[in-house]
Amino acid sequence: MRSIGLDVHTRFAEVAISGPGGKVRPGQRVAATPAELRAFAETLGPDDQVVLEATVNTWPIADLLRAHAGRVVVSNPMRTRAIAEAKVKTDKVDAAVLAQLLAADFIPEVWAPDPATRVLRRQVAHHASLVSQRTALRNRIHGILHRNLVEAPGTDIFGKAGRRYLEQAPLPGDELDQVRSALRLMDALELEVQAVEQRLASLALEDDRVRRLMTIPGVGVTTAVALIAVIGDVTRFPRPQQLVGYLGLDPKVRQSGGRPAYTGHISRQGQAHARGLLVEAAWAATRSPGPLRAFYERLRARKARTVALVAVARKLTVLAWHLLSKQTDYHWTQPRLLADKMRRLELQAGYPRLPRGTRTRSALTHAVQRDQERRLLAQAEEAYRTLVAARQLKRDAVATKGGAS
Repeated sequence: MRSIGLDVHTRFAEVAISGPGGKVRPGQRVAATPAELRAFAETLGPDDQVVLEATVNTWPIADLLRAHAGRVVVSNPMRTRAIAEAKVKTDKVDAAVLAQLLAADFIPEVWAPDPATRVLRRQVAHHASLVSQRTALRNRIHGILHRNLVEAPGTDIFGKAGRRYLEQAPLPGDELDQVRSALRLMDALELEVQAVEQRLASLALEDDRVRRLMTIPGVGVTTAVALIAVIGDVTRFPRPQQLVGYLGLDPKVRQSGGRPAYTGHISRQGQAHARGLLVEAAWAATRSPGPLRAFYERLRARKARTVALVAVARKLTVLAWHLLSKQTDYHWTQPRLLADKMRRLELQAGYPRLPRGTRTRSALTHAVQRDQERRLLAQAEEAYRTLVAARQLKRDAVATKGGAS
């Protein structure tokens, strides 16, 4: 069996082949064009195994190779330390090391997402890119106002009243032209963002996993869809700690010799976009009563606010693993808020609105139901505090007894 390593770049791919005797010989340099890659794939046989690192166009190339090769492996470049830390690092050396590691079965393989998950990941990435561009335009407008010492009235300068003010803001002519240009670009981006959000909402309504995640306080459709796109098949994580590490929310641990282990900041090795959304969801979850807020306040009493928020984000990740693995809803969800979330999701997907004047429930019923749910969550929060206090008393008693003995 031949073990073939591919070091893929934008315009070409370097090939190295490890034969039966373990000797590696360099192969040809293949142009990264569809025709050349297809011609290279046709030279492979069912006894060949190929490895390439995860990059931008990895999955189309891997699908093309799988049609001819017996095995195609996509390696994790963050864990291929033999390449990342090599003293002599060239394309030929990288391809040769990949071929050798594959022949020795030392390749840290990446999970291959199914086609539906790939589509969802592309949609989530496209949405994040559009939102980032919109945020950059808003920051540009804030910068123009700041450098001209202009303070816009109101709290939302991008609302209806704020937009009317920005169109006629007391700015120099060239600066006002830049503001109007940014507003026009924002209008175009807003249409694109709404189109992508409508497609994501349609996909979310067809996926029960999204609704389960939305039962967690603070988790909206954007966070839920992003988590589903990153996780894919939850069964590939046997334990919740593995999902925590996959998202980069696990702490770094350093230990050497006889010294005790030192726990540092989170690793940040996972998907940054999903991790940021989880932190935002954690901040929203701590503003409503329930066990999550009690957990946050307990940590906030002895740690920094940002550290406590990241700990809540980690707790949300563990909750997501349990909900998806056990196919159940969050126990302390608020039915009223969940119904509002799902209704907003339906409207975002293009469902028709109710006729004007139609009411599904009165304002009094709405307020009563909200108060009842908040009282139940407050009781759950107090029960959590009592449980934690009882555990702490038990640990103190054991420590005191051990010290006395």
